[in-house]
Amino acid sequence: MVVCRMVLEAKKKRRKVRIERRIRWWKLKEEECSVRFREEVRQGLGGGEEVPDDWATTAGVMREAARKVLGVTSGNRKQDKETWWWNEEVQESIRGKRLAKQKWDRQSDEKSRQEYKEMRQQVKRDVAKAKEKAYEELYKRLDTKEGEKDLYRLARQRDRAGRMYCKLEQ
Repeated sequence: MVVCRMVLEAKKKRRKVRIERRIRWWKLKEEECSVRFREEVRQGLGGGEEVPDDWATTAGVMREAARKVLGVTSGNRKQDKETWWWNEEVQESIRGKRLAKQKWDRQSDEKSRQEYKEMRQQVKRDVAKAKEKAYEELYKRLDTKEGEKDLYRLARQRDRAGRMYCKLEQ
C-alpha cells in the first residue's frame, strides 16, 4: 500500500469577456481623425456634396470609412477593474512596487524581499487613502442638485450590469 500526501494549488483565472469588435467613434473628437473621416466619406459617396437617398448605402460608406480611419477595438476585454479612483500617487506607488518586485526577482536576497514587502504595504495604504478620498468627493457631489443626475445615471448603470450578468448565466 502506498500513501501519498499532495498539496494542490488552484490559481485564479481572470475571466476574459469576448465582445464584438466596435468602431472607435470616440476618436472623432480628435481634429485630425475627424478631417480624415470626412474626406473618406466624401470619396466613398462620389466626392459630391449631395448625399444619396438610400440610407443603407450612406450608412455602409460611413461605417467603412470609420473602420478605415478610426479603427476597431480588439474584441478582447478583461474583467473590468474599478480604476476611477486612481490618481498619480497610486500609479507612482505601483510603479515603485513593480520595480521592487523586479529587483527581488533578479537578486533573490532578503534585503530586496523586505523592500518589496514594504512597498506592497505602502501601495495598500495609498490605495485605501485614494479610495477614501474619491468616495468622499463622490458623496459630496451626490448631495448637490447636479449630483442627483449622476445618482440616477449610476443606478441605471448598476441595473444594466446586473441584467447583463443574468443573461450570461442563462
